[in-house]
Amino acid sequence: MTSVTDESRTMSIIRHLEELRKRLIICLVALAITATAGFFYVDEIRVLLVKPAGPIELIYITPPEALMVNIRLAILAGIMVAMPVFVYQLLAFIMPALYKNEKKLLVPVVFAMILMFITGILFAYRVAFPFAIAFFLKFASDDLIPLFTITQYTSFITQFLLTFGLVFQLPLLFLFLGLINVVTAPLLRRIRKYVMLVILIGAAIITPPDVVSQLMIAAPLWVLYEVGILLVMLVQFRRKKKKQ
Repeated sequence: MTSVTDESRTMSIIRHLEELRKRLIICLVALAITATAGFFYVDEIRVLLVKPAGPIELIYITPPEALMVNIRLAILAGIMVAMPVFVYQLLAFIMPALYKNEKKLLVPVVFAMILMFITGILFAYRVAFPFAIAFFLKFASDDLIPLFTITQYTSFITQFLLTFGLVFQLPLLFLFLGLINVVTAPLLRRIRKYVMLVILIGAAIITPPDVVSQLMIAAPLWVLYEVGILLVMLVQFRRKKKKQ
């Protein structure tokens, strides 16, 4: 009886590994197609990344530098375009193992994560990054000319955009922590003033020294924090209602 059970477990693991392998291959094929297509449009992608910085020129200082950056940009663009395929394959792999109520929760959570990530990137691209790069360019002078290598600039802007994409996950992080009872709405309200101070300091660092610019950065981050508190309150309210 034990050997039959062990054999069944082994077969189940093998089937899961085969399923995982199949879905990983699909993801890699999708990435190869989108990255290849992205390489043909890499000049347009680079122009798009330079646009928020205004009229600047990029240089490269080693023979293979421009080519390697183009390849990285093509892969990054390929990942972004192929993201729906990745998400679908992930959901298709884990869905069979979930309960019905977990399935209902997973899809909207994943959709919300993607939506907030895209919103964070768009906010950084349209608002935060132009202010940040303008601030750094203010240090230029007649004897201090800003010259950005293509590697340094693309690394800086992509990290900047991805950071904001992750920061915009803050409400969902609070929701998750509230679901597992790590944080509560009263706790988040108590530390609100300290969080506000951190947000204002961060906004002051990455923006030019004027109040309007700082508020344009700080206000959305503050709104995200307040939304996180509301989500935790909703979780606690539903939990109390179930206990009654």
